[in-house]
Amino acid sequence: MSTYVYGITASSHPALSKDVGGVGQPPRPVRVLKEGPLAALVSDAPEDLRPKRRELLAHSNVLAEAGATGCVLPMRFGSVAPDDDTVTGVLAERAEHYRERLTALDGKVEYNVKATHAEEAVLHHVLASNPEIRAMTEANRTAGGGTYEQRLRLGEMVVAAVKAQEAEDATDVQHTLEPAADAVSVGPDSTGWLANVSFLVARDGVENFLTAVDQLREGHPHLDLRVNGPLPPYSFVDPGPAEPADSAPGGRSAME
Repeated sequence: MSTYVYGITASSHPALSKDVGGVGQPPRPVRVLKEGPLAALVSDAPEDLRPKRRELLAHSNVLAEAGATGCVLPMRFGSVAPDDDTVTGVLAERAEHYRERLTALDGKVEYNVKATHAEEAVLHHVLASNPEIRAMTEANRTAGGGTYEQRLRLGEMVVAAVKAQEAEDATDVQHTLEPAADAVSVGPDSTGWLANVSFLVARDGVENFLTAVDQLREGHPHLDLRVNGPLPPYSFVDPGPAEPADSAPGGRSAME
């Protein structure tokens, strides 16, 4: 049977509570595979695993339980290996890398920040900060709305100004919050977000980071910010130089 991998810890990591269930229905028991100084939190992999809410929560709960008592390198949902031996083989092969990551991420959590514009607010902001747009808006209003060409030109100017504001605000999000974090990982471009950035934050620095988020909101009232965390440091776990293990059908490569 294939092996589902939740995360990697030190072999000395405290054992999980027996009440913690893994993915699957009924929940698969979570096991620990040890290889030298490292260990992997695993269970048998369901054949019909899908990213449903119950399964996603089960994956997250295992990592939350493990993270409460020590550092854990989280694997993405759906990480599957052909068998237990493949998992321990990868632990042995990448031991130096995983030990370095466990040391680097110990005592740290991830916060993901996504930003988008509040439509009405950003239009007011652009109008207030752009004299040319203000002048053309007023001229069109005085002329009873202006000609079709004038309205078209004004619309093009507003669109260009909003695009420029998006780029400026994306930079501001990262630069404002970066000093309160130990590391930054820029997420993939996603429709609807002008910024998608993950920050690695020391647990004892969370209050400072959230204060910086509040200051960002106050200074940019035209931004809608969505902050998700604290999370396991998914964005800061590099699988290392070796090739990933083969993936079981329908799943991700183990240790990826």
